Amino acid sequence: MKGSDLLQFSLDNLRRTRLRTFLTTLGVIIGIGALVAMVSFGTGMQRNITEAFTANDLFTTIRVLPVRMDIEQVMAGNLDGAMSGMQKRTRALNDTAIALIAAMPEVAVVFPEITFPVKIRFGGQEASTTLRSVPVAMGGYTPYDRMGWGGFFSSDSAAEVILSYGILSRFKLTLDGEEEQARTDSSRVWRRVKADSLIGAEVEVITSVLDLGRMMSGGLAAAGQPSFTEHVTRLRVAGIRPRPHAFSNEQVQGGIVVPLLTGKRMPRFAFNNMWSLLSRGGRPTGSYEALYVRLNRLQDLPAIRKRLQELNFSVFALADQLEEIKRGFLMVDTALGAVGTIALVVAALGIINTMVMSILERTREIGVMKAVGASERQIRTIFFFEAGCIGLMGGMLGVLLGWLVSRLANWIANLWTLRQGGGVGGDIEFFYLPPWLIGGAILFAVGVSLAAGYYPATRAARVNPVEALRHD
Repeated sequence: MKGSDLLQFSLDNLRRTRLRTFLTTLGVIIGIGALVAMVSFGTGMQRNITEAFTANDLFTTIRVLPVRMDIEQVMAGNLDGAMSGMQKRTRALNDTAIALIAAMPEVAVVFPEITFPVKIRFGGQEASTTLRSVPVAMGGYTPYDRMGWGGFFSSDSAAEVILSYGILSRFKLTLDGEEEQARTDSSRVWRRVKADSLIGAEVEVITSVLDLGRMMSGGLAAAGQPSFTEHVTRLRVAGIRPRPHAFSNEQVQGGIVVPLLTGKRMPRFAFNNMWSLLSRGGRPTGSYEALYVRLNRLQDLPAIRKRLQELNFSVFALADQLEEIKRGFLMVDTALGAVGTIALVVAALGIINTMVMSILERTREIGVMKAVGASERQIRTIFFFEAGCIGLMGGMLGVLLGWLVSRLANWIANLWTLRQGGGVGGDIEFFYLPPWLIGGAILFAVGVSLAAGYYPATRAARVNPVEALRHD
């Protein structure tokens, strides 16, 4: 028999038992569908988080800190062990350190990390957010190289501000042309405005300043007010950031961004992050709380980290945890895939049952084929073809089922997110079906089907032709 004849003979046998073949194939379809839907959820979450980190430029940046901290202890949740090095100070983070790091060829931009909480006042309303200061040179790098509306700063000392997309929601504003979402709440109605009308508008940035006179007089003023006064800085809106990635955190990029020198000049309370609060003994005069270093390439990270550590700098890079993050997602994907595989194992038992029943029904037919010269190998191949066809059809339709289930689940999840006030309803792709998952699922279905068909095929090949011809 030729290969085409064996295939045609196998397909004819499957057609003769359509109902049984359909039910067996349905088991494979459900198994592969469950497997694809679950694994695509794990790959979708991994893709979303990785893209969010990339969009926020977290893999090509490092932080130079004023104290030593065991990052591995932090990731393991052992804060006591992580904080044990807080008293071990490193090289001073001053302008000299910035010049030293900037001279390294692997470094694209380095600047002091100035981030602190503020209130902003616009259109008679106030909202709390985080301010971040960056140099104008960052306008050429992710995530500041693409503005939604307007442009980047004109200089490092300009009285300008860039608003994040999320800030607009704090003032119940939505831009023309943007997707409509929930626009009302219990207090006021959302207002639709043109982006051009916001560019150039004045925003008041309010910072808190420690009032030493009030503190020295007892900590509280006669009217019961705290020992802080507010300072107002008026800035012009230069640009508005685009809608962020669904998994982006506004606090990573700063709710508002101002030029580096402008941020330095703004009066503010001295303690505004964990490094300044946890470091003991104070910092040297003129030093910074942390330095932000943007590398030219991710591949430069090992070399620049080693060099900085040799210069007695404490370095933290989120990219160091990239492999750990990938291993975590691999474990999640494995667990989700194992659940789907259980359904596929049940389908494999159905294939074995179907093939064994087929042998019992076709014993005389097998005897006739052997009597006219068919070899054991050809008999075995026929049954392998049948099992393979079930696996192939089940695999392809199972992938389609998994895709349909993931689309439905994604729609429900986005609808729920929107109703919960997530603000990104309809934007999040929780499921991702890469080509390797599609091809792998089909091959896995065929492989499981062939493995399930091994015993029936071997049993059919060993049928005694004399006894088979006597079979009634």
